[in-house]
Amino acid sequence: MSILIGEKTILVTGAAGFIGSNLVLKLLKLNKNISVVGLDNLNDYYDVSLKEWRLKQIQTEADKHTYCKFTFVKGDLADKSLIDRLFNEYKFDIVVNLAAQAGVRYSITNPDAYIQSNIIGFYNILEACRHSYDNGEKGVEHLVYASSSSVYGGNKKVPFSTDDKVDTPVSLYAATKKSNELLAHAYSKLYNIPSTGLRFFTVYGPAGRPDMAYFGFTSKLVNGEKIKIFNYGNCKRDFTYVDDIVEGVYRVMQKPPKEKNGEDGLPLPPYAVYNIGNSNPENLLDFVNVLQQELIKAGVLPKEYDFGAHRELVSMQAGDVQITYADTSALERDFGFRPNTPLREGLRKFAEWYKEFYNI
Repeated sequence: MSILIGEKTILVTGAAGFIGSNLVLKLLKLNKNISVVGLDNLNDYYDVSLKEWRLKQIQTEADKHTYCKFTFVKGDLADKSLIDRLFNEYKFDIVVNLAAQAGVRYSITNPDAYIQSNIIGFYNILEACRHSYDNGEKGVEHLVYASSSSVYGGNKKVPFSTDDKVDTPVSLYAATKKSNELLAHAYSKLYNIPSTGLRFFTVYGPAGRPDMAYFGFTSKLVNGEKIKIFNYGNCKRDFTYVDDIVEGVYRVMQKPPKEKNGEDGLPLPPYAVYNIGNSNPENLLDFVNVLQQELIKAGVLPKEYDFGAHRELVSMQAGDVQITYADTSALERDFGFRPNTPLREGLRKFAEWYKEFYNI
């Protein structure tokens, strides 16, 4: 059972995004007298109407609770003056940085977006956290930020552990996420900012990102188009249901890492990194078969749908990896939680949402 956060002021960047919007909903549902500021630039990387729909869900929830306050700010992480103004105005207790330019393949053709959002934007957040302690102010209690399983690159050892060396990213997206971890560590060491990075593993669920495989596959199948299954279906992904991700973030928010001494007696920064994944990699072909079955069951696809005629097995794409597999033992040890939503259950909820959202 989730414990209450209390009377805190929280910044959630990427609040109109998939994970961000679900986190804000959870914060509003569970906590009294909480104040949440949601920042998002509502860019058109994917359908903006989906982001607007998520914001409507948040506002509906906020309206139910007169003791909660939700403020949405449309703006960009890369706008330093805006970030500084928000920190000065709201005096955030907790900062959850989920805003980022996502997507491995998009980073190959549009690198500028990743440098602006994932590097410059994150730097602005770190600087604002640093200066939140100026003039004896209490400052930010905890910075939680999204990293990614992509940082593991082509690692052969599985499951992926946060103790593994991750110096060989295979995409710019992965490199920016690893950079976030390095920057956070430096700021944590220099300015004593309690910070926790979370490596998310292939997040899926209702109202997710249309560029993710399960969502894109569904849209193509509904339109009678062929879907491409990469590496001839031999990729494995640690699919993690969005509610599990949000529960993990929620628990981590409430327990900032403490400064402690290392084996040499010298102080270690209040810094941590955790995996959040389902710890159960699924073969891509099996995943697609379950998706198809649930789409038929939900009435998104007709019962007699010829699935075989609408799929094509193709070779691996640039930037992809063969397997992702999370070792979540540290998360379980420190927070008593591990994701466990079965794939079929998660895809069923997605299929039901898709039918309703697109009025099929």
